[in-house]
Amino acid sequence: MQKLLFALAGGIILLGCAASRPEIPVDRGSVEPGSKVTRGGTTELDLLGPGLKLGDQLPSVSLVDSNLRPVDLSTRRGEVLLVSIVPSLDTQVCERQTHLLGEAKLPPGIRKVTISRDLPFAQQRFANTTGFSDILYLSDFQKAEFGHQSGLLIDRLYLLARSVLVVDRDGTIRYLQVVPELSHLPDLPRAIAAAEALLPGS
Repeated sequence: MQKLLFALAGGIILLGCAASRPEIPVDRGSVEPGSKVTRGGTTELDLLGPGLKLGDQLPSVSLVDSNLRPVDLSTRRGEVLLVSIVPSLDTQVCERQTHLLGEAKLPPGIRKVTISRDLPFAQQRFANTTGFSDILYLSDFQKAEFGHQSGLLIDRLYLLARSVLVVDRDGTIRYLQVVPELSHLPDLPRAIAAAEALLPGS
């Protein structure tokens, strides 16, 4: 009987550990596009491309939405863009980052965007599963042109570095965070505050 109780207690502990969501650190620092990020705190990875800066326009490249239609974000005007960039939606940190974006209650005039190198079909599956239909999912899967032009393409992995951009209604980048460590989350509340500050009357 005692052995059975110990076994049951052990099972409950194991289930509790499996059910609890591990805490993911939030990074408040940033590195420059075109520089380096780390993976696991030790492995350095180069970011390929010239690199965006505050005050730049978004690069004019063709991304693909979940319906396989080309979208060039550099041509969008009239709304503030809150752009969340993730390596892959199928990983835990990226999923959490996108959940935070999807759960955010934003005022009218701010458009939520997620960019990754996942296939458009995988992005659509994620949208259907989570119900976050107010996010514009865009894929850089074809030639990683957005990654190259922005300085956010990770060498060797050929995924996009975890980042957040805020683009004003004239297409100018007003906020930029490139998370130094791939396993950390960006400071999304600060990016949201930056986006809201760009709305008329703010």
